[in-house]
Amino acid sequence: MSHPNWTAFLTLIRREVARILRIWGQTLVPPAITMTLYFLIFGSLIGSKIGGMSIDGVTLRYMDFIVPGLVMMAVIQNAYGNISSSFFGAKFGRHVEELLVAPLPNHVILAGYVGGAVLRGFMVGAIVLAVAMLFTEVRVHDWFATVSTVLLGAVIFSLAGFVNAVYAKSFDDISIIPTFVLTPLTYLGGVFYSVSLLPGWAEAATHANPVFYMVNGFRYGLLGVSDVPLWSAYAVMLGLTAALTWLALWLLQRGTGLRS
Repeated sequence: MSHPNWTAFLTLIRREVARILRIWGQTLVPPAITMTLYFLIFGSLIGSKIGGMSIDGVTLRYMDFIVPGLVMMAVIQNAYGNISSSFFGAKFGRHVEELLVAPLPNHVILAGYVGGAVLRGFMVGAIVLAVAMLFTEVRVHDWFATVSTVLLGAVIFSLAGFVNAVYAKSFDDISIIPTFVLTPLTYLGGVFYSVSLLPGWAEAATHANPVFYMVNGFRYGLLGVSDVPLWSAYAVMLGLTAALTWLALWLLQRGTGLRS
C-alpha cells in the first residue's frame, strides 16, 4: 500500500478496535461467559459420562476434544457479527458515502473493515482459549497451524459478514444469516463430535460444510489430530478466502446496496 492508503487502512482499524473496546461488555465478555457454560455443561457434566473421543486411533478426553471447535466457533461468530453490524451501521448512518467518495481503493476499505473484524475474532478467541486452559490440559501442538487456521477462519467469515451487510436493507437482515445459516454450520461442523461417528450420508454432508475444515485445521494445531488431511483444510479455506474477496470487491465496485 502507498502511504496515504496505509494511513487510511490503519485509521479504519483503529476506529474498529476503539468501537470494540468501548463496548467491551457487549463484544468481549458475553463470548467468555457463553463458552464457560459450554465447558461446564458439555465438557465437564456430559463429557464425564461420554468418556473419550477417538480420532485416527488417538483417544482424547471429551472436554479436550471440544476445545478447538468452541474456540473456532467463537472466533467466526464474532468476526462475522462485528463486520456485519459495523458496515451496515455505516450504511444506515450514511457515513459510508464519505468512504466511497474519498480517493481510497476499494481493497483498502475492505481490508480496514475485515482487519477490525479479524482482530475482534482474535481477541475473543484468546479469551476463550484462556478459559479453556482453566478446564483442560490443552496446549498448542503446532503454532503455525493454530494461528493460520484462526486467521483464515476469521477472514472468511469477516468477508461473508461484509457481503451480508452490503445486501442487508434493515437490521433484521443482519440477524437472519447468523440464525439460519451460521449457527447450523457451526453446530454441524464437527465441534461436538468426530465425523467418523456419523453414517455415510451425514459424513458426506459434513464434508461439504466449510466450518468442518476450519475446526479440524484448528484441532490439529491444538491437539495434533484431525478428521481431514491438513492440506485439504487449507485448500478449502484459501479457496473460500479468494472467492469471497473477489465477491466483496466486485460488490464494492458496483456499489451494490450502497449507492441506491
